[in-house]
Amino acid sequence: MTSRLLSTVLALGMCGAAGGTLVAGLVMPYVGGAGLAAKSAASTFTDLPAPLREEPLPEVTRLLDRNGHQIAQFYYQNRQSVPLSAVAPVMRQAIVAIEDARFYEHGGLDIKGTLRAFVTNTRAGGIRQGGSSISQQLVKNIMLNQAESEQERAQALVRSFRRKLDELRYALALERKYTKDQILERYLNIAYFGAGAFGVQAAAKRFFGVDAADLTLTQAATLAGAVRTPYDTDPSLGEEHQERLRARRDLVLGRMAELGVIGKDAARTAAAEPLALHLRPEPGGCAGSAHPFFCVYVEREVLTNPAFGYTRADRERRLQRGGLTIWTTIDPVAQRAAERAIAARVRPRDNQVASETMIEPGTGRIRAMAVSKRYGRNPHDRDLGPSTTYNLAADTAHGGGLGLQAGSTFKVFTLATALKQGMRFGDGFTIPGSYVPSYGYRDCSGRAVNDPNTVIHNAGGEGGGGPYSLEMGTWQSVNIFYMRLEREVGLCDVVQTAKSLGIRRADGAPLHEVPTFTLGANEMDPTTVAAAYAAIAARGRYCRPMAITAVVERDGTRTEIPPACVTALEPAVADAVSHVLTGVFTKGTMRGQSIGRPAAGKTGTNNGYTSAWFAGYTPGLASAVSVGDIRGSYRYPLTGVTIGGRYYGAVQGASLPGPIWVDSMRAALRGTPAYGFVPPDMARFGGGFTPGLKEALEKQRKKEKKKREAEREKHDDGDGASAQREGATDGATNGGEEASGSARTTPLAEGARTTPTAVRAALAPPRRSTSVTSTRNPPGATGARSVARGSSPHAPLRRGSGAAPATSGGTGWASLTHPRAGAKGSGHRPARAAPPTASGRRPAGAIPPAASRHRPARPRARESDRHPRGGRPAPRRDPREPAPAGGPRREARGAASGGKPGNRPSRSTGSAPPPGPPRTAPRLSGWMPRPRLCLPRREAGGDDGGAPSRTARAPPS
Repeated sequence: MTSRLLSTVLALGMCGAAGGTLVAGLVMPYVGGAGLAAKSAASTFTDLPAPLREEPLPEVTRLLDRNGHQIAQFYYQNRQSVPLSAVAPVMRQAIVAIEDARFYEHGGLDIKGTLRAFVTNTRAGGIRQGGSSISQQLVKNIMLNQAESEQERAQALVRSFRRKLDELRYALALERKYTKDQILERYLNIAYFGAGAFGVQAAAKRFFGVDAADLTLTQAATLAGAVRTPYDTDPSLGEEHQERLRARRDLVLGRMAELGVIGKDAARTAAAEPLALHLRPEPGGCAGSAHPFFCVYVEREVLTNPAFGYTRADRERRLQRGGLTIWTTIDPVAQRAAERAIAARVRPRDNQVASETMIEPGTGRIRAMAVSKRYGRNPHDRDLGPSTTYNLAADTAHGGGLGLQAGSTFKVFTLATALKQGMRFGDGFTIPGSYVPSYGYRDCSGRAVNDPNTVIHNAGGEGGGGPYSLEMGTWQSVNIFYMRLEREVGLCDVVQTAKSLGIRRADGAPLHEVPTFTLGANEMDPTTVAAAYAAIAARGRYCRPMAITAVVERDGTRTEIPPACVTALEPAVADAVSHVLTGVFTKGTMRGQSIGRPAAGKTGTNNGYTSAWFAGYTPGLASAVSVGDIRGSYRYPLTGVTIGGRYYGAVQGASLPGPIWVDSMRAALRGTPAYGFVPPDMARFGGGFTPGLKEALEKQRKKEKKKREAEREKHDDGDGASAQREGATDGATNGGEEASGSARTTPLAEGARTTPTAVRAALAPPRRSTSVTSTRNPPGATGARSVARGSSPHAPLRRGSGAAPATSGGTGWASLTHPRAGAKGSGHRPARAAPPTASGRRPAGAIPPAASRHRPARPRARESDRHPRGGRPAPRRDPREPAPAGGPRREARGAASGGKPGNRPSRSTGSAPPPGPPRTAPRLSGWMPRPRLCLPRREAGGDDGGAPSRTARAPPS
């Protein structure tokens, strides 16, 4: 009887106190208090407030690459809302069983459940069951979610009669607005489960690495048990917290069995299992991104772009809470190529740092952004180390540093300005060996900015004084040429061209409009430079670098972001610039480095080697690479440094940034079509002239020719081995084939840099196909020399190098072809092997196959050691003596017979004599052969109606 009376009193008290307040805290008179409480309750619950204004729950914002794979995420609360249908039924049953068993029976206030929870918790000495309904808990979480400050959060959690009353009234209002399933869905998405996981989907991922729809009974009971005290049962805090979580799980299982949701055997079996946690980290921000530097760029783009909010606080709130899906431009293939190319040459612990950005021409989409250091803080927050928090590939607005001086990459803007103003290919002028910018330079405000105290020199290995054409000055990156060219076209015009191509300083300050602007005096970042070069690749269409292509809201609304592009250069001017810059790879500072497809670019070596750059492009992709010391480029220049385990006396644009560019671009473009550039309009840009250039080139050729001859004389010891090596090399050069071990030769174009290997083909005058009169050689003769018809018999002789006499039927007649005859345009023709005879044997004395010609040469007998007729040794003569009368002086060199060393055609059939050791003459001390000169071509009297002919004469017997 007493128990029933107490229950009635408690029920009336709970109604007056808005349900959920502990009965032990209620001290009321038995009759009067109950009546007042009932009257107050009647007035309170008849006038319910409007349901709480529900702000969108904070959800995770995800960054995706161009293929749709997640690369990073941002969140204020790690949450991903899901519909109730995406939650496993056992999870719904578990949360209802432990938090509000009569959830589907009451209308928001469960007096019976509240009293039962009070009695149970009192007997247990702790919280065993929930005293508030799920609707009440949802209201409390909504109020907590709306709190913007710590003070508001504290008010939402304060234990007071007023808060509990408001909570109950709002819960009843929610029951009128939503169905039970809608309330449960909202509760499962807003509840905090611990370990940084908000909502059941994030908790399932965080605790077990599965979706909420795939939760098992044990996993569901674990998560349901974590809701009540998420901080005490946070499994990420250690074993003690995990034990508490396990106890809570077992409690949920027991409650589900008590309610008949599951069987007791199933509960016991599940309770015997371990927690089986698979805590998967869910890092937020760029520190956990696979591409952190690009992630920083995207984050800063959102925080600084008014399209994402009016104020920075609005933009940050949208990024952290908006649940956006941001599609980005990054290409995993290009990103991996850039990262690997940099890692192969620069290490994270090096003080020197390399950065690269790849941009797609015509759209501005950033395809890769890589830095040699790792992203993050160094141990003990040291400034130096393998990590950095600066996005060194971007400007300060996108998380970067102050940038590096761009060096000679800025010469491209002067080149474009000159072509735009009417300069033609081949136009140029003569420059001195040093230059002082003392006059002629005005910035865009009209103010004179001359610098008479500065002396400009050309960088080492990049050309000296003399006449230079526009192409030569670019290919050889001649500083003085471009300083004067900038003065001629106007400093302000060059600056305006650069600005139209998106050039701005990395620190955001105005460009320094100084005479050395064309030499790259402004600090830049690779992203800005790559975008400028991408505009040239796109035929003058400049596009602002973009990292985001689309934004999808949490409700599925998709917004596409188009490229922001303008026409910065005439397409014809851009084509002309590309035409000149392609020569950097074939005739300029990057000669010998290629990506296997048409490409254009420019090296950049800064004054004093404070930084080094390379920027270049193909029609489909542009890239810029910078290298500098992170401690300060001026205090620590790139001289005498070890980078990536390799020592550099001085880092130039072609020595480190260039190879990084080549490797990364080759890998990034692998498997894509190779397109060429649009040819320039030669009617507009062709036909230029540089006074004195032709004479300077001729003088340079002669100088190189003498140097080559001096090198030959120095290394020519007169033996047959030397002769055969010379023959192999000449055969490769004159015949168009490359001998094994010989240097590849390229005809020297006007304006090309001259090197001993590059000028070989250009030293001799071009020849057309030449008919050579065959003469009868004395039997046993093994070689021939060509002498210009009408020349003095005592003129120096030029050894035949590519052709050998071929005998036919033992007649002794040799059909000779001039070594340089036959090739169209260049006057070269590959030497071909004679076909085998009917018996399968190759004619004696014929040119062997390429494989035989490319074998290492063996010593051969000197021609002077063989008797011209019988093979008997000829009497030796000191070659320093005057030549005998009646014939040209013979040089002691082996003839290029084309057969195996030591063999020679026989007198009758041309067959080789029995094999035997080659006979060589002893070396004569102090003897040196005369220089071999290229004979001038005969301009008239050719057998083919204009083409000169030569007669191959056998040496006198």
